[in-house]
Amino acid sequence: MDPRFVPKHVAVVMDGNGRWANARGLPRTEGHKAGEAALLEVVAGAIELGVTHVSAYAFSTENWKRSPEEVRFLMGFNRDVLHRRRDQMDAWGVRVRWAGRRPRLWRSVISELERAEEQTKDNTVCTLTMCVNYGGRAEIADAAKAIAQDVAAGRLDPAKVTEKTVARYLDEPELPDVDMFLRTGGEQRTSNFMLWQSAYAEMVFIDDAWPDVDRRTLWRAVETYARRDRRYGGAVDKPVGL
Repeated sequence: MDPRFVPKHVAVVMDGNGRWANARGLPRTEGHKAGEAALLEVVAGAIELGVTHVSAYAFSTENWKRSPEEVRFLMGFNRDVLHRRRDQMDAWGVRVRWAGRRPRLWRSVISELERAEEQTKDNTVCTLTMCVNYGGRAEIADAAKAIAQDVAAGRLDPAKVTEKTVARYLDEPELPDVDMFLRTGGEQRTSNFMLWQSAYAEMVFIDDAWPDVDRRTLWRAVETYARRDRRYGGAVDKPVGL
């Protein structure tokens, strides 16, 4: 594919794990387990295409509403995936980053996220941002709070606050805007993911449940993306027949 038509930043909502498992007579947790291979496939496919950033919605600020059993499983599972796959990501040249809030998050999960960040900090092939205890509204609210604190302390002139200022206060200021927003599982909503970064993202929704996804799924989604006309608010007349 022509590199000009490859998204640089792909945000992924990994949906459909529970339904995939229930359809097979299995508990929801088995769907999450099966989704680990899908994440590795998507990262591998991204590297092959030349996608430079993948952001994965691993645990949202709203996921705390799920059953205590599922929350405990997801906390332990995210921790163990990071532990198991850290060396593999490093070998692939992937830089692992973390976006999300610290409060309520298990200390062991934070430790694994920080270890992965430290081990892979010099990698440049692709950046995988694990969004754990993350919410788009929470991220923007936290940025607004930090801006207000700096204004109150005299470190920031409120008259000079711009969109670029806000972006500098987000969880990952270096993260580029999302080009393609991919959601699996048949639902068609953002679910509070990457709200600021996805202002001009192309939305691609697919019916495949996350455990059924592989790199070919990503490639097909990118083909859909490549056919889109991204105008960023601008438009010109296109006479019929020309």
